[in-house]
Amino acid sequence: MADKKEFMTYKGKPLVRCGNELYYGSMDEPYVIHLVVKSTKDVNGLKIADKVAIQLMATDPDLSPRKQIVKSSEKAGLFLAMDIAEAWLRKALKTAQANKAN
Repeated sequence: MADKKEFMTYKGKPLVRCGNELYYGSMDEPYVIHLVVKSTKDVNGLKIADKVAIQLMATDPDLSPRKQIVKSSEKAGLFLAMDIAEAWLRKALKTAQANKAN
């Protein structure tokens, strides 16, 4: 039996980092968040995310890449970006679940 890889989580959802990109959410759900650290600043010798692009994306593989992007924004700092990302994802998944029930 293959070992299932465990991911770091944020507020109960997977958070995966690859270089300056992060994905928040599960590909098994209708939406995920894509974050890109566009610039960093040095704070006491540590590189801290300065500008972060956020995209709410549909996971439907039948959609074109352009149509997968539902909402986008840019925020100053990773904390604010993650705060917005969590709110967007929670609302999108709740709406998708309500639409599925109807």
